[in-house]
Amino acid sequence: MLNYRVQVKNGKMIIDSLTNAHRYIGLHKHFPQAFEFIRNTNLAKIEPGKYPIDGDEIHASVSLKDGYALKEAKFEAHDRYIDIQVCPSGVEKLGWKPRKDCVDPKTQYDTVKDVTFYNDSPETYFELHAGEFAIFYPEDVHAPMIGEGPVKKLVVKVRL
Repeated sequence: MLNYRVQVKNGKMIIDSLTNAHRYIGLHKHFPQAFEFIRNTNLAKIEPGKYPIDGDEIHASVSLKDGYALKEAKFEAHDRYIDIQVCPSGVEKLGWKPRKDCVDPKTQYDTVKDVTFYNDSPETYFELHAGEFAIFYPEDVHAPMIGEGPVKKLVVKVRL
């Protein structure tokens, strides 16, 4: 695992180690509480499920399922929430592309699930290792859960 790694594309997507989370808490009024939840969670032992944090403002979910092949990964973006995606263990591959460059929506925006899926392909792939996170804003279309075998993921949703 890298001790310090940040990647910012077009001023949006961020990738780093949880040891550096304090550098990002000023980016949004709910980030201090979101990162506090992550910091106070035993990532090795957290079970799949939903975790309320602050009503509709901040909530989390943990999934554990077989990873997708590159071509099968869901390419998605959100309008009302920022995703803080954490790799609790192992390795997860993700894809990314700026939303402004995506031209082929697969679905209409789902207002209940806050998601639009795209047929476009990521322009960049990267890996998250245990103890690392990525922040995806509405301008970031992302393909999570790429990998072989079980992939465990924590997603903290932060309302804009």
